[in-house]
Amino acid sequence: MDLRSRLAQLAKLKATGPVISVYLNTRWTDEHQRERVRIFLKTELKRARDAGRADPDDLAWIEASGRSLIEQTEWPDASGVALFACRAAGLREAFPVRVAFEDTFVVNDRPYLVPLASVAADAPPSLVVFIDGTSARLIPLDVTGPGDELVLEAQVEGRHSSGGWAALAQSRYQRHIETHREQHFAAVAAAVTGWSDHRDAERIVLAGEPRMVAALREHVPDRVARRVVGAVAGTRYEPASALVERAAALLGQADRVADESAVERAITEAAKGGHAVDGLDRTLDAVNRGAVRHLFLLRDFREVGRACEGCGALQRGLGGACAYCRRPTRPVPLDEELVDRVIASGGTVTRLARHAALAQRGGILAVLRYAA
Repeated sequence: MDLRSRLAQLAKLKATGPVISVYLNTRWTDEHQRERVRIFLKTELKRARDAGRADPDDLAWIEASGRSLIEQTEWPDASGVALFACRAAGLREAFPVRVAFEDTFVVNDRPYLVPLASVAADAPPSLVVFIDGTSARLIPLDVTGPGDELVLEAQVEGRHSSGGWAALAQSRYQRHIETHREQHFAAVAAAVTGWSDHRDAERIVLAGEPRMVAALREHVPDRVARRVVGAVAGTRYEPASALVERAAALLGQADRVADESAVERAITEAAKGGHAVDGLDRTLDAVNRGAVRHLFLLRDFREVGRACEGCGALQRGLGGACAYCRRPTRPVPLDEELVDRVIASGGTVTRLARHAALAQRGGILAVLRYAA
């Protein structure tokens, strides 16, 4: 099951006991960062135990899982890890991802999914492709990190000194080699195209010497070339983790540009009264109707509202009867509830650190499944 499907299940979880949600930044660069996470986890665990709000067995599992992360005996290559525990619901699950989280510890009656939902939307399936004159390495990359690497090798003779060969013989020899190399690049391009079409890769990063990368670009079809976000340096024998680390910076930049463009398109669509709405009131209405395909919100968007105990509708304000069915309402954090509702209905969520036009519209915007 992929992450988005599992998120939808977690968003619908009806726990009968407290749920612990923990997000940790495990992008270690030195011992100080490991110590920072160790202190954070120790402090939050003590606070939760003192408050008596969480199941002791769940806290013990979180503590053991955190220790394994810090000691790097589990998921050493993950940049971030989300942990969820609720013994009453049979929930103990870890999600290692290739994107760093902000350290967070939440005990509530449901999983806190906002950070993980944002990562799921912002880390689409990608492919890192190393190429040289005789080989290629295809490294699939999704939100959880690199997948199984595929190595392609061609039987191509290497260039070498011709010794006493005549100029004509040398020329023919070089043409023979170049013919085989063209076949190699064409075969690699076909493999990349097949993988991209089959896996629906949204981003491709090329790696290798510039002339090799340029040669490969000449053989990929336009629909695949449009998915190439750039190239990084790479050598044949370095570990996949090194190639992936360089590619991640390019992918992150490409994702930010894509998010900003998507927001601009949605704002234009909302202004036309089409398949998008902006502002909290219109977004609440769309979420209550289950009409949201993709939710955009600023990271600092916070709003307390209410949910109806009868029909479940989300509304502004802190008190009073439901505007739809007149049943009682209860206070809820709308930012979390909106994210959960969108995920549970099969939608996706993107949080942006900043966007001036989005901020002018209340920091929230929704792309709809059908016209408003």
